[in-house]
Amino acid sequence: MTNMVTSKTKAQLIVDNKELQSRLLEAKEMISAIGSGEVDAIVISGAEGEQVYSLSSAETPYRTFVEEMHGGAVTLNQEGLILYCNNRFAELVKQPVNFVIGSYFNDYIIPVDKLNLETLLKKLTSRKNRALIISLTNSTWLKLSIRLLPAYLHGDNYIIIATDITELKKKEIELLELQKQLKQQLVQLQDLRYDIINAKIETDVVNKKLKNIIKKLVKENTRFKQKETELKHKLTGLPPKSKQ
Repeated sequence: MTNMVTSKTKAQLIVDNKELQSRLLEAKEMISAIGSGEVDAIVISGAEGEQVYSLSSAETPYRTFVEEMHGGAVTLNQEGLILYCNNRFAELVKQPVNFVIGSYFNDYIIPVDKLNLETLLKKLTSRKNRALIISLTNSTWLKLSIRLLPAYLHGDNYIIIATDITELKKKEIELLELQKQLKQQLVQLQDLRYDIINAKIETDVVNKKLKNIIKKLVKENTRFKQKETELKHKLTGLPPKSKQ
């Protein structure tokens, strides 16, 4: 009799252990799903029946943060339609929020940057953040940080954070213009240096020629004086004085 009771107790412990392991696995899966954003609500059974607990309490401060953040925030669908934007992005494109939402992102970009953005979005995966610098039609420069949301979050939409870099871009353009001017001045200085070198070479050549001419003139002058002396002596009949 004792052996039978002991045997049933062991069997029950095995069943209970399996049930506990199953519950533990469910709890771990639920925690993992909540942490990764796969679920936004959970159902819990209690004495008062099943109750739904929403995670909207975590979403509220997030939305507040997005609305008040310094950078522009945009949610974009696969067609480039703006599903959501914060006030800052509306300020950047200089349009009311209710006008921007429902419009196309490309409407605010200069033509040359539209193809760059479309190409980047097609290659984007949910595992990578990509950055792109674009210019708006109102001459504002933006640096975009773009991420593709996973399929379980809002159907493969894009999240874009836009930072105004207009002042930095102006400084960059000014720097490039200054660099261009410096290169031109350097070329001019090099040309001037070559001119000076060539002029010096020409001067040296002229000086050398002059020296040769002077030497010849001195020789000719010496010969002329000798001839002149000889001629005088011939005319006077006196022999030329010998050099002591």
